[in-house]
Amino acid sequence: MYEAVHAHPDGEATVSRLAHTAAEYGYDGIVVRNHGDARADYDHERIAEEYDIDVVPALEIRADNPSQASGYVGNYRRQYPLLLCHGGTVQLNRFAVENERIDVLAHPMRREGDFNHVLAKAAVEHGVRVEFNFRNVLRLTGGGRVQTLRSLRKLRELVEKFDVPYVVSGDPESHLELRASRELAALGEHVGFSADQIREGLAEWGRLADRNRERDSEGFIEPGVRRGRYEETD
Repeated sequence: MYEAVHAHPDGEATVSRLAHTAAEYGYDGIVVRNHGDARADYDHERIAEEYDIDVVPALEIRADNPSQASGYVGNYRRQYPLLLCHGGTVQLNRFAVENERIDVLAHPMRREGDFNHVLAKAAVEHGVRVEFNFRNVLRLTGGGRVQTLRSLRKLRELVEKFDVPYVVSGDPESHLELRASRELAALGEHVGFSADQIREGLAEWGRLADRNRERDSEGFIEPGVRRGRYEETD
């Protein structure tokens, strides 16, 4: 299972500190999802070796409109194993699920964001994962928390009805905000998920990273086909 984190300067803790805590909590890896205007400077291979945990460089593009977002995708797609789109508006949510170069639509229900059956079908068609982001459930109280839970329940109903691929995250910005997978599973029950479904959403980050690393390898041609040397036979 993987957790997707914001590290300094996008968050309050370094990648090393987040990796160390995530390893202690039993995670297999972390996805460093810093926004494009707050990218972290770190050696992911060294940190991975030091803490025996996978560290996946990622980028969460944050744009004012789809045109600007499209430019960012063109600039950064080949630089990162995972590319997320900062959702939360109707326009950007739609842009993300209709773009095969986007791996994850991040927090689509945040602020004025919404999700419907049209976007659900588009996400399935283009293989875009939809994020269940528990940040506000973990950190808000009162009406804000109730509204977040209501929005996530709606999202879950659509995801289950149309079999939309998804990921799960507590979206921590500090090692102190990291939560063990069992805690996220407990939160998921309030949205209608089972513990196994939450674990699947956490594991999906790692599966996505493995798929994209494979595609970026020199020998990759298409799924199931790799470039290699072949011996001639008589």
